[in-house]
This record gives sequence, C-alpha cells and structure tokens, in this order.
Amino acid sequence: MTTEPGPGPSDGDLTTIRVDQFLPHPPAKVWRALTEPDLLVQWQMQGAENFRLEVGHQYRMTSVPRPNTRFSGVVDVQVLAYDRERMLSVRWSDPDPANLAHWTITWTLEHEGRGTRLFLVHEGFDPDDPAQMTARTIMDGGWRSHVLAALGQTLERVR
Repeated sequence: MTTEPGPGPSDGDLTTIRVDQFLPHPPAKVWRALTEPDLLVQWQMQGAENFRLEVGHQYRMTSVPRPNTRFSGVVDVQVLAYDRERMLSVRWSDPDPANLAHWTITWTLEHEGRGTRLFLVHEGFDPDDPAQMTARTIMDGGWRSHVLAALGQTLERVR
C-alpha cells in the first residue's frame, strides 16, 4: 500500500483534504471494506457497524473528543450517494452546536492494474475558523497515516 503525496495545506485549498492511495486489492474487495458494517468497524470509529448502504441512511459514530477543534467525539453520518464499487459519499456532522462543521467525505475507486486507486475527498472546512483549520491539519495526517493504514490491514484480513 502506498500513499501518493496529495495536495496538502500548501496547495491553497484549505476547504478540502485530498488523498490518493493505491491498494493492492481489487475494487470489489475495497468496496466491501467501505460498505460492509463488520469490516467498517475494523478501521473506522465505533458505531460504523450501524452503516447501511442506502441513500439517506443515518447513523452515529463516536471517537475521542478534541476540544482544540471543538469536536465533541460524536459524528452523525448520512449516506448521500453511491455508485456500487465506484463511489461512496457521506456527510459528517458534529451534533454539538459549538461545532458548526458539516463535511462531505467521498471515496472514489478506480481499477488500476492488479489493484485499486482509492481517492478520498474530505471537503467543507471553513478556512476562516481556526478550530476547523486545526481539525483539517489533524484529519489530513490521520487519513494518510492511521486510518488508511487500518483500512489496508482490514483488506489484508479479508478473503
């Protein structure tokens, strides 16, 4: 698994995180890890086991609160759109009124050689909000390091 250097904070677009990752697994297998609750819970936050591949479906995930970003530790998720084995888009919102973040996370899969090129676009950061810029920095590093690494480890276990 390799992470391509994608646009970071210096690319000028402070509203979005973009990650481009090659996974040595076929798109069908990657899709399963993105959409099957028993696999999602292995690499995402607690509560991911409540995911359902249905536009409009809502569920809640939890993690560690981060006061410096106003993150309460709770993420309300709504499935916005999907194209089976190609794209999944969800909305993430913190139900705490102190955190006005409403982000869209879109996963796009492209078959490449013997694997899958996975593109992640996490958009909706407010560049005028210092807490959201801190969240963007933390999440940019988190997506690239431990989250996609955990996805890769999950894929290694899937038959």
